[in-house]
Amino acid sequence: MMESMLLADLVAELPHAVRLQRLVSSLRAHFDCGAVALLRLEEDCLRPQAVDGLVRETLGRRFVVSQHPRLAAILSRRDITAFDHDSTLPDPYDGLLDACVGEPLPVHDCMGVSLHIEGQPWGVLTLDALRTGTFTASARDDLRRHTALVEAAIRVTRLEQEIHALRLSRGSADPAQTRATAAEDGEIIGHSDVIQRLLHEVGVVADSGLPVLLLGETGVGKELFARYLHRHSRRRAAALVHVNCAALPESLAESELFGHVKGAFSGATTDRPGRFEAADGGTLFLDEVGELPLTVQAKLLRALQNGEIQRLGADRPKRVDVRVIAATNRTLRDSVRDGAFRADLYHRLSVYPVPIPPLRERGTDVLVLAGRFLELNRARLGLRSLRLSHEAEEALCRYPWPGNVRELEHVISRAALKAVSRGARRTDIVTLPPELLDLDGATPPPAAGASAPASNAAQDDTDSPAAALHLRDAVDATQRRHIRRTLDACDGNWAHAARRLDVDPSNLHKLARRLGLK
Repeated sequence: MMESMLLADLVAELPHAVRLQRLVSSLRAHFDCGAVALLRLEEDCLRPQAVDGLVRETLGRRFVVSQHPRLAAILSRRDITAFDHDSTLPDPYDGLLDACVGEPLPVHDCMGVSLHIEGQPWGVLTLDALRTGTFTASARDDLRRHTALVEAAIRVTRLEQEIHALRLSRGSADPAQTRATAAEDGEIIGHSDVIQRLLHEVGVVADSGLPVLLLGETGVGKELFARYLHRHSRRRAAALVHVNCAALPESLAESELFGHVKGAFSGATTDRPGRFEAADGGTLFLDEVGELPLTVQAKLLRALQNGEIQRLGADRPKRVDVRVIAATNRTLRDSVRDGAFRADLYHRLSVYPVPIPPLRERGTDVLVLAGRFLELNRARLGLRSLRLSHEAEEALCRYPWPGNVRELEHVISRAALKAVSRGARRTDIVTLPPELLDLDGATPPPAAGASAPASNAAQDDTDSPAAALHLRDAVDATQRRHIRRTLDACDGNWAHAARRLDVDPSNLHKLARRLGLK
C-alpha cells in the first residue's frame, strides 16, 4: 500500500514541500511511530526539510552533526542504524516531539538511515517511537526496502526545482517580470561617484558579450554585479547559472561543469548534463574561479575557445553557446606565477576585468547601505522605527570594513537584535548607539573623567591597560576578534573561514570552543 502511494507521488506534479511532507507522513503512518524527520546535509549541519510528529519550529533548526552523536552515527553508515530504548546517547529531538513538547524524550526506540543521491551523501531519515519494541528486525528490513523510494523522491524533487529555476530564468521578456526578477536578484545600492562610474562601465560591457572577470575582496557583492551584467545583456531572457567553484570537490568538479554519461564512474547510473549545458544560450557565473583544479581548467579553456564541452565518459564533444562571467578574490596573476592557475585561461577569462571597490573606498555609501539593512531589520523584527545615532553613523564611516557589505549587513542585524534583547519595545523609535555595533577601534574612547559603560567591562576585546598586563588574555582577545571578523566576512561559514585563516577546520573549531565562540 505504502509503495503504491510513494510511486504515485513520484509521477504527480506536486510542490516539492508537499511531496516531502507527504513522504514523511506516509512513513510515520506505515511504521506507526511517534515522529519522522527528513534532514539534508549542509556543510557540517543537518537541516530539516520535512517533519511529522515534531513541533513546527524544528524546521528552523540546524543540527550540527558533531554535537549530535545519534545523527553522526546514522550519517556515517550506509545501512540502517538503530538505537535501543536503553541507549545512553542524547536524542537531538528532546523537547521537540508533539507528544511531549518541552520535555526530555521518555525511553523510546529510534532508527535512521543515511541517504545518498548520485553517490554523494544527501542527508538522513530518522524515525522515533515512544513505544519500546516498535522497531523490530522486521521493521528495520522494511525501512531498508523503502530507502530507495525515499531517495527517488528526493531526486525527483531536486530535478523539479532545477527545471523550475530554469523556466523562471527563461521566462518571457515582459517588463514587469523583468523588474520583478531584478528586485529578487538584489539591487546594487550606492550613490558614490566610484559606484556610479562602475555601473555605467558594467552597463556598457554587459551588451558586448565579452567574458568578464569580476575582481574584489570577499563581501563586495561580486554576485550582484554578475546578475547586473546578465540582466543588461542580450541573454537576459535565458538562464543565469551560478557555480561556486570553491564548493566543488575536485573529484566531482568536471562532472558538475560538463556533465557525465551513464557508467562514467561509480554511481553514475544515468546521463547527467552539467552546468554548461544548463546555461546554454545564457550566462555561466563561475564564482571563486581561482579555486578550480588545474585538470578542470584545461577543459574550461577548451569550452571558452571553441564553444565545445565533452561530458565525462562521452566519445563526442557538444557545442554550447555560453557567456562566462568569472569572479575571484584572489590575485590570479600571483596564482599564474605560482603555477596554480593556467596563464592561457587567465587571459581568456580576463578579456574585460572589472575591479569592484571595497566598501571603505565608497565614502558615505556605507550609510546608504546601512539604511537599507536598518529597514530590512525593522520589518523583520516588527519595530516601529529603527535608526542610527549620530555617533553610530560616525563609527560606521570610520570603520575599515574588512568584510565589506556583507559584514555591514551582519553588524546592523546584530545591533538590532541586541537592542531588542536589552529591552527596546517594538512601539519605540529604536536608536542604535555605537556600543551595540561592536566595531573594534571605531568607537572613540570616553572623555576624561567619564565612566565606561557597564557592558564594556565584560567585553573580552578591551584594550585597557589592565587587560594588557596579561599576555595570554591579550592574545586570546586578538584571536577572538580576528575569528569573528573572518566569520562575518565568510557569511558564518566555518569551513570557508578556516581556509581564509589558513588553519585546519578541526583546529579552528577547537580554538573557537576554547575562546568561548561556540
